[in-house]
Amino acid sequence: MELKLDGRRAFVSGSTQGIGYAIARGLLSEGASVVINGRSHGRVDHAVRELKAGDLDAPVSGIVADFEDPQQVAQLIEELGDVDILVNNVGLFELAPFGDIGDDDWQRYFDINVMSGVRLSRAAMPSMLEKGWGRIIFIGSESGVNIPADMVHYGVTKAAMLALSNGLAKLTRGTEVTVNTIVGGPTYSDGVAETVRTISRAQDTSTDALKAAIIAANTTSLLERFIDPEEVANLALYLASPLSSATNGAAMRADGGVLTTMI
Repeated sequence: MELKLDGRRAFVSGSTQGIGYAIARGLLSEGASVVINGRSHGRVDHAVRELKAGDLDAPVSGIVADFEDPQQVAQLIEELGDVDILVNNVGLFELAPFGDIGDDDWQRYFDINVMSGVRLSRAAMPSMLEKGWGRIIFIGSESGVNIPADMVHYGVTKAAMLALSNGLAKLTRGTEVTVNTIVGGPTYSDGVAETVRTISRAQDTSTDALKAAIIAANTTSLLERFIDPEEVANLALYLASPLSSATNGAAMRADGGVLTTMI
């Protein structure tokens, strides 16, 4: 399918690996120019080189910024300029008992998982509305619908992301600007893979056995395996395309059938 993304300019936050990287690679393959982002020059430069592999003229560049720091975000926004497609992907997650999550941790999660999208969307949306075309995509999680007991802080920020996306969509009435959220399920991103490796070493078991046990414990999964980052990216590419013009203010599921309720 031709997604008609030639000439579009996109920014993907948190995109040196995992879902963000898969989305950036997909956008490039569809003819868009892409700006990626990470917290360190080393990781950003490495990801840019990987994305340029085989085509040194590929229209991809990177900006270093840590979304925990509002000043770095402000500098990123100034350097970035206008974009046609904004993918709010950057996010932080970890398992933690609710009672162990202090105020500073809550604030950190909100700054990275919620305020990143607020700040980037606030900067990008005016030019999109002026031009009459644009795409804002939030990479959410089923944890924002079914809050996990061992990641309450994470789930609450993902619920806030759903609300933010829905509210922003209401500002686009009568334009070709859309705002949507992808509700992802258990995805074997680089971060999840590292967590699985760490736990498997601690439990003296193989990563494959632990992956199987995690999925088996998720009794509502219809996919019965981890989602691949490219499978989430495929939905993001469609939502970034002019072909998705009738989809706005939506929470689109790529959760492997984990959720048992309608959203």
